[in-house]
Amino acid sequence: MSSLLLWLHVGFSIFTIGPLTAATMAAPRVIRTKNVPVLQNIQRMTRVYSLGSLGVFAFGLILGIVLGGGVLGRWYMTASMTLFIVAAVLLVIIDRDLRAAVRALSNEDTYDDAKVQNGRIAAISGLLSVIWLVILFLMVVPG
Repeated sequence: MSSLLLWLHVGFSIFTIGPLTAATMAAPRVIRTKNVPVLQNIQRMTRVYSLGSLGVFAFGLILGIVLGGGVLGRWYMTASMTLFIVAAVLLVIIDRDLRAAVRALSNEDTYDDAKVQNGRIAAISGLLSVIWLVILFLMVVPG
């Protein structure tokens, strides 16, 4: 049972967090080129993969419970779960900014070109990538 849960945990992380990171990192470039259909697609992809990435957290939590032995109480598990929750909050902010950028670029008004959202999305997606790498380090090295 634990092998299946580990397989699902790793599979969800590969197939959701990788594309999620790629989509959020591509968004600032698309905002600069003002390509609204592609930006709408990136916003939709970000939302779908964000929801799918909750499977990583769920299967990791279930795996920690099944393994027992206080594995959830170890410092690196607590730190990685906390970082994942922080990443989820950052993804909500990115989704909000993507929606605002789509609205701003879809407008006929040329005054708002989504520069504020562009900078915020770029900064938060870079921070999000670092968080994913720290979580990966915490799952591989201390354990």
